[in-house]
Amino acid sequence: MPQPDHRTTAPRALDGVLVADFSRVLAGPLAAATLADLGAEVIKVERPGTGDDTRSWGPPFAGGTAAYFDAANRSKRGLALDLGDPDDAAAARELARRADVLIENFRPGSLAKYGLDPAATLAAHPGLVHCTITGFGSGAGAALPGYDFVVQAVGGLMSITGEPGGTPLKAGVALVDVLTAKDAVTGILAALRHRDRTGAGQAVEVNLLSSLLGSLVNQASGHLATGRDPGPMGNRHPSIAPYETLACRGGLLAVAVGNDRQFRALGVPELAEDVRFRRNQDRVQNRTDLAKALEERLAADTPRGWTERLAAVSVPCGPVNTLSEALELAARLGLEPVVPVGEGRVPQVASPLRLSGTPVTQPAAPPRLDEDGPALRTWLSGPDGRPLPPRM
Repeated sequence: MPQPDHRTTAPRALDGVLVADFSRVLAGPLAAATLADLGAEVIKVERPGTGDDTRSWGPPFAGGTAAYFDAANRSKRGLALDLGDPDDAAAARELARRADVLIENFRPGSLAKYGLDPAATLAAHPGLVHCTITGFGSGAGAALPGYDFVVQAVGGLMSITGEPGGTPLKAGVALVDVLTAKDAVTGILAALRHRDRTGAGQAVEVNLLSSLLGSLVNQASGHLATGRDPGPMGNRHPSIAPYETLACRGGLLAVAVGNDRQFRALGVPELAEDVRFRRNQDRVQNRTDLAKALEERLAADTPRGWTERLAAVSVPCGPVNTLSEALELAARLGLEPVVPVGEGRVPQVASPLRLSGTPVTQPAAPPRLDEDGPALRTWLSGPDGRPLPPRM
């Protein structure tokens, strides 16, 4: 639904929630940015001098910082702390004590020497929600570094991505980090709900491997049901047909026929009555012959021409767009996919969330390294209970 036109005073779902974001790279920062979208105040803590690794992950760069960093750090305040420095470590502990949520993705056990591990932070602040993000859990996999690409490989996603007989491929984006960020947000919101009822915080833990395995849904279920490992099928679906890209005049058309009614709506009656294609299970068994027959007919028009025709009869389909074309499509549909974050700053992809009573916040530009540091250090060294200083 379209986002209602609320004034800036409209309530936000997480108004009054303070998030201490000690995480780096993508999964943790993106989770924290999502909480900021929902109205939380987020303080991003980084190493002095270099900051988050992704500040240098370019090109492309924008204003001296990689666009990669901007994608996951909107609407945050910036604070640089050296945990090896006793004063900075004390400030970090004080931030954890004042926060409602702490997010970190340090190697398990490495924060204990600073008094920032879950046992220490929850002892100092029993109402804290302490979210830990790891690559492979805090048990036998604790020492393994977790990077999205590696987890896509060892977690089975690459084995089912690509063309049959071809090289296993990763997804075109750091998909496991994104999925893990969403799992982290779900866990944090559940823990905040529990705290609302009981006053008690808790530790929340997610890891990249488990988030990936939990996202393999039908492929994992099929393996558990049969004992067989699925393999890559290109753009085809293991259980539905036609559900793939089909050649048209001048391009490809993505067709996702989910039931027999939609197949009949394609407007090819001789195929709908063919015994090989009447039911979905028949079409799956004869998908190669089906694709050939469909492509003979689709050659008469372009992907966009077929999209107009078939969408009119509720057949799910569309051209294979570039990213710029995808953003243009979303804009034409009134989804407002891109939002400004300040003069001279790279705009952001809008939050996908639409809440009628507590709309998401208008995003602010990602922070420069230690942009809010002086004011925040003064706040942390002062008496408890004072409100956060105004944004810079």
